Amino acid sequence: MKPHYLPRILAILLLPAVLAGCKIEDVPGLGPDPRAVAREAEAKAVGGACRHAMRGLEDCYVLNPKAPKALVFAGWKDMDEYMRANKIEGVPSVLSQSAPEKRTAEPEGAAGRNRS
Repeated sequence: MKPHYLPRILAILLLPAVLAGCKIEDVPGLGPDPRAVAREAEAKAVGGACRHAMRGLEDCYVLNPKAPKALVFAGWKDMDEYMRANKIEGVPSVLSQSAPEKRTAEPEGAAGRNRS
């Protein structure tokens, strides 16, 4: 008579050996959150774009307040190293070159009048 629990014991003993060759990313549902990965990649891209646009880190932080600062810095630093290694010049940002539009001052007393 064959014991009925033998296949279960073999499966339990072999399971760690089978899973030892798997990466966490290979098992569906056990990897990192895709939204977090996308957010990290976007923050690094923002930092790289700021460096390429010849913006300082502080300006980059102000223009992108929701981006994690550590990742923005990592992207900025990576782009800086890449640009120095390949002798690439930055491209000035169009945003920083445009002069702010000046509002025309209204004559005194015109603010309270009805313009109909």
